[in-house]
Amino acid sequence: MDPYLARSYLDWLVELGADEAIGDNPVDRYGLAEKAKPAAPVAAVTVPAPVQAEEVDPVAVARAAAAGAEDLGALKAALGAFEHCELKRGARNLVFADGVAGAKVMIIGEAPGRDEDREGRPFVGRAGQLLDRMLAAIDLSRESSVYITNVLPWRPPQNRDPKPDEIAMMQPFLERHVQLADPDVLVIMGNISCQAALGKRGITRLRGNWAEAFGKPALPMFHPAYLLRQPAMKREAWADLLELKARLLA
Repeated sequence: MDPYLARSYLDWLVELGADEAIGDNPVDRYGLAEKAKPAAPVAAVTVPAPVQAEEVDPVAVARAAAAGAEDLGALKAALGAFEHCELKRGARNLVFADGVAGAKVMIIGEAPGRDEDREGRPFVGRAGQLLDRMLAAIDLSRESSVYITNVLPWRPPQNRDPKPDEIAMMQPFLERHVQLADPDVLVIMGNISCQAALGKRGITRLRGNWAEAFGKPALPMFHPAYLLRQPAMKREAWADLLELKARLLA
C-alpha cells in the first residue's frame, strides 16, 4: 500500500476517535479496565516489639523473703523456696542449722561440704568433729548451749569458695537468722563468714578481736577446716576459745 494513502487512512481514523491499534486477536476490554484499577492499599502490620523480661534483683527478693519470716521455721521455708541461687540446683539438701535455737552462742560457718550436704546439717564432717571438741574444751556443746549455721545453706560445687553474688543474696537470710535466734554473742568462723557478717576479710588479722555483726558482739575465729590443714594455729584458736568463755562468764 502506498504509504501516503495509509497515512491518510490513519488520519481519518484518528479524526473518528480511534486512539489505539487493534490486533488480530480479540481483547477483553472490560478485563483490562479491572486490571487498570489501583490495588487496594495493604494495611500496615505493626509488629510488636519484643517484651523485655523484667530483671530480677535476687538480693531484693531475698530481703523481702527474709523480712517476712516470723520465726526460724518460716525462715527455713523461705530459704527453701528461694529460686535465685544456682547452688540450690546442684545441692542435695538445704543445710539450715543445728544445735539449740535461742542459745547464748551462735556460730556462723562458711558453706556446707560433702558430709553436710548429705546430712542436711552444718559441721558434721571432720571439721565439725574438731569444732565439737573445741566447744567441749570450754564446756559448750551443740546439744545444749550452741546454735550453728552457715553463710550459705547449699554446698558450692567441688567445695569452691562462695562467689560474692552468692554471699550477697544469702546475707539478708543470715541477718534475719541472727535476729530470730537472738544469741548473746556470735562466733564468726573463717574468711567467708567475716566477709558476710563484717564486710571484711583477713581472718589472721581479725581473729581474736571482738567486733559487732548484725547488732551482736562477734568474735572472729579460724575455721576448723583451716586448723586441720594448719594444726600449728590451734594455739591461737585456743586463746580465742578462752576469750569466748571469759565473755560468757562476765
